[in-house]
Parts: sequence; structure tokens; C-alpha cells
Amino acid sequence: MTKAEIVKAIADESGIEKTQVLAVVEAFMEVVKKSLVAGEPVYLRGFGSFIIKHRAEKAARNITRNTTITIPEHNIPAFKPAKTFFEDVKASK
Repeated sequence: MTKAEIVKAIADESGIEKTQVLAVVEAFMEVVKKSLVAGEPVYLRGFGSFIIKHRAEKAARNITRNTTITIPEHNIPAFKPAKTFFEDVKASK
């Protein structure tokens, strides 16, 4: 599902104009990004959490040159679904 499809679905369900829904969706995404950049996780009860995962430094292989490279430690954004959300998805086949 794309952002445009999400905006259309919300607009259809709520009766709010697409332009207003688009502004809210984009503002939500921007707030989540800013929070994660600042090192603060975002918790949405019943839906899930946007968190930051730390990756340690590690050695990797460049198979084309047959050399070892070092990947520095870094942080990555991640999403952890809430238990109810996880169970709903797991139950749907």
C-alpha cells in the first residue's frame, strides 16, 4: 500500500478532504522521523513502536575483490508491532 492509497482510504472512511489527510499523514511521518533522529522512540498503544536499534561494528567480506571490510557501528530505525497487531496479522491467512 502506498502513501497515496493510505490517504485515499482515510479520506474515504472519514469524509475529510484528501489534501487535509495528506497534510496530516506527512506531518505524522515528519514527527516520527524527528523523534527518532533525536533518539526518542515513538510508542503507539495497540499499533506498535518505532524504535532505534544499535548495530555494532563488524567485519564483512567484499567477495568481488576478496577483501575484508569493516562496517562501522550505526543506528537503524525499526518498527516493533504491538502484541495485538502482531496476533491479528498472524491469524490472517
